[in-house]
Amino acid sequence: MNVAQRIFKGWLIPGLVPVILGLGAWAGWAWWSRISAPSQTNAVIKTTPVQVQIPQGTATQQIGRELEATGLIRSSKAWDLWARWLQWQDPNGGFKAGTYQLSPTQALPEIAEQIWQGKVVQQSFTIPEGWSLRQMAAYFEEQGFFSAADFLAAASQISRDRYPWLPADLPHLEGFLYPDTYQLNTELVTPQAVLQQMLNRFQQVALPLYQQGQDQTRLNLLEWVTLASIVEKEAVVPQERSRIAGVFNARLRQGLTLGADPTVEYALNLRQTADQPLTLTQVKTPSPYNTYLNPGLPPTPIASPGLASLKAALYPEDTPYLYFVARYDGTHVFSRTLAEHQAAQAAIQKQQAARQKN
Repeated sequence: MNVAQRIFKGWLIPGLVPVILGLGAWAGWAWWSRISAPSQTNAVIKTTPVQVQIPQGTATQQIGRELEATGLIRSSKAWDLWARWLQWQDPNGGFKAGTYQLSPTQALPEIAEQIWQGKVVQQSFTIPEGWSLRQMAAYFEEQGFFSAADFLAAASQISRDRYPWLPADLPHLEGFLYPDTYQLNTELVTPQAVLQQMLNRFQQVALPLYQQGQDQTRLNLLEWVTLASIVEKEAVVPQERSRIAGVFNARLRQGLTLGADPTVEYALNLRQTADQPLTLTQVKTPSPYNTYLNPGLPPTPIASPGLASLKAALYPEDTPYLYFVARYDGTHVFSRTLAEHQAAQAAIQKQQAARQKN
């Protein structure tokens, strides 16, 4: 063994091999970048982000050629060298299929790392508390996700095998799609994927709440979510939420109709305003959801309740009130008797008429 061999052997101490190989890979990449870089003389340097789709099963070399063709990297040969380095570091890893948002200003190792880790383009969507299935369907169609009809059709397919806790004989998923902000990979933006993510969130957030407080209520899961959905539509001011739930709870105990305007609005697919309140004809229109005509709760929820309304329905205020009427400023007047309620209604109508006249 000559001197050079002994020196080299001495350098190959544990832990140093990765450093040497890494430096070699980096040097190779830098070399290929220099010899393969296109001349920038009189050329326009692209900086606009580009979306690149990598189909399942695409070979590493092909990915490099595609990135070079789109101007994201300067050398597919340098890409091949860096890919070997990544494979040496993580033998069980690999480049992931999907849609990626990449920029020519990113260095080759940064682009490679992004695709290696599968950091694909994601779509976000936000479902506010109190939205119905119809509102969600219209939103997804407006955002270009998919058609409203496809969403409503998918929401009528009840996955009881995957979600055995869903109530029996449920006609659709109204009320059980948890309102929140979500992220989905671009390739997964389908009605089924959206519904699954929202049901998973309900299962994670709402279902444990009910299971923990089940001994505190006479309501089953469907009744609880249904009551919470009505509270969600009625309550505007947070401090009134539990009281409104208490009024409905008291009326249910006494066998009185709930007389909740949002259930009529849901049945007729309309929304009343201060200028256009529900008419007597509308309130008298027969429907299983009309809680002016039918005692008890409607057959299903009428919207997706948020956590505050779910808690209020589970732990309602113990209140002497049996009635409330909206002031059209977000608050309500609560009454113990029908006579008090009618007087409050008359006073509010008088105030509303005075405002309109002015």
